Amino acid sequence: MYLTRAFLNPRRAGAIHLLGSPQRMHAAVMAGFPPLLAPNDRVLWRVDAENSHKVSLYIVSPHRPDLTHLVEQAGWPHSDVPSWATKSYEPLLQRLKAGQRYAFRLTANPTYVVARHGQRGLRRPHVTAEQQTAWLLEQSAKRGFEVLPAATPHPLPTEQAHNLRLVDRHRIRFTRKAGGTVTLNRVTFQGLLEVTDEVALRATLIYGIGRARAYGCGLLTLARPNESPTRPEERNQDHHL
Repeated sequence: MYLTRAFLNPRRAGAIHLLGSPQRMHAAVMAGFPPLLAPNDRVLWRVDAENSHKVSLYIVSPHRPDLTHLVEQAGWPHSDVPSWATKSYEPLLQRLKAGQRYAFRLTANPTYVVARHGQRGLRRPHVTAEQQTAWLLEQSAKRGFEVLPAATPHPLPTEQAHNLRLVDRHRIRFTRKAGGTVTLNRVTFQGLLEVTDEVALRATLIYGIGRARAYGCGLLTLARPNESPTRPEERNQDHHL
């Protein structure tokens, strides 16, 4: 497994074009790999806009990508500073142990299913901060980690009750090439977690959480507790991505 970080130039028309549609960004990410990926080869990606001038694309993949095309379209193709870096994800995956604590960041599309008698259930979005927080806490119990509680007890499952912030919440809508409109209620969580099951958490880091993973949702990244979760940890490497 590999973890890649690429820098995008938000002032370039190509970057604006890609950032305006999760479908276009997905196509650009997948163009970094040969077409012969195995059916179970999961590629996760996430865009972090740390400010209006600094936009990073993170990719977790079973193979090393070639993002030359992405840099030419949306980066700094003539700069002598590398526009992307790829590191092995294995050191972190193998180092995970129950009881460890990490800062984390996750962009997700929280949903639930409304049961219908004799029919397939309807999938609906969680739209409030309370619903989205409760969704994450429920997911964490199955995904190998626990969001750490806040120092001051709080009676409700809100972000105030945990070391957790919902740093971005917005609805995004776009049209697929095949037709039809896709609507996502996307939320970015940031906080502190404790590993409860290293095997389950490894699978979570590789395969993601929730729906719309092809559209930039589901990628959970970890960092040392005293560092920014927007810079995933690579302790055994010479530097962070």
